[in-house]
Amino acid sequence: MSQQLSPVQGLPMDRDAGPFDPPAAITALRETRPVSPMLFPDGHEGWLITGYDAVRQVMSDARFSNRMDLGVVHVPYETPGMPVATEPSPQIPGLFISMDAPDHTRLRRKLTGAFTVKRMKQLEDGIIKITEQQLDAVAQLAPPVDLVREFALPVPSLVICELLGVPYADRETFQANSSKFMERDVNLEDKMAAFGAMMGYLGQLCADKRAEPGEDILSDLARDEDLSIEELTGMSFLLLLAGHETTANMLSLGAFALLENPAPLAELRADPSLFSNAVEELMRYLSVADIFYRYATEDVELGGETIPAGSTVVVSLLAANRDPGRFENPDVLDVHRKVRGQVAFGHGIHQCLGQQLARLEMRAGFEGLFRRFPDLRLAVPAGEVSLRTNMNIYGVHELPVTWG
Repeated sequence: MSQQLSPVQGLPMDRDAGPFDPPAAITALRETRPVSPMLFPDGHEGWLITGYDAVRQVMSDARFSNRMDLGVVHVPYETPGMPVATEPSPQIPGLFISMDAPDHTRLRRKLTGAFTVKRMKQLEDGIIKITEQQLDAVAQLAPPVDLVREFALPVPSLVICELLGVPYADRETFQANSSKFMERDVNLEDKMAAFGAMMGYLGQLCADKRAEPGEDILSDLARDEDLSIEELTGMSFLLLLAGHETTANMLSLGAFALLENPAPLAELRADPSLFSNAVEELMRYLSVADIFYRYATEDVELGGETIPAGSTVVVSLLAANRDPGRFENPDVLDVHRKVRGQVAFGHGIHQCLGQQLARLEMRAGFEGLFRRFPDLRLAVPAGEVSLRTNMNIYGVHELPVTWG
């Protein structure tokens, strides 16, 4: 089949179907060829996976490796003239998201006790308190305000800093560096400088935790002599980055989506018990962490195609979560939908470790926001909201809102 049909030229990125929908070209591909060859900017052929069943298979099949040091990690969405990776990336100690078993298993197991459903439930009151305090601060401001700066970013940052034992006073530095690291159209030198700054900061913090541990997750890890300082630093980088970037963007983009969908928002305001269900539906509907990479370690049959060994494979979680073969009327935001099997948190052994924490933060955040500000509305036309199409995690750069 791949000899008869032309491969797609790079990864379609234009959100031409609307700010909450996948690029129209991605949707069209899923309907016609959910496992499709794709040409990267350097002419190398890889694969783009958009169908729900195929995405789940890739994410759970050990023959599709997460290791960035095995083969070339090409970046299909770089702008013209930007460098494209042509060499394998070295393994970074502790960064278990880019490892396979048994290395991944060993490091992730160190954290499973920290993120159990039971432990997250115990944190719920603290998360609600942080959320309400931040909403108190917002209420003191004269509208319009930027909901990203004043609410969506501070809440998960406060929570993850408290959990990990990272001083919240340092947030501006690590938020700026993590944002630079996640930006697509930044040259490699600047991106690595931001990464190096974060790793330097966290390396010192982890060394301090090992010398004088406290009552937090990084201190718990620092007490484990099986972990080197380099591994501690890599793990802390992953936890800090994932712990505030994804949830912050879900809170802001989710608020935007609800404000633009007044019928489901009215239902939530009338029945706040629906917020738990709405969080799951918003995760499916928006899937802010969309694009993931795998590397085929051997030939694999997938969706009627043969993925050759050595291929870079790109999966779209958003396309999978909008697959009508799995979800009825998938492009409708339905807060009553009984969502089962959405893949916004990934699938398989790399499924998001902090997903229960994220759910608690989103439920407290959305419920609190729309309860405290019953007449919340956009302060600019929806078309003027600045979208994070230049970032590896989707969302909005700013969300000007008003009330009263």
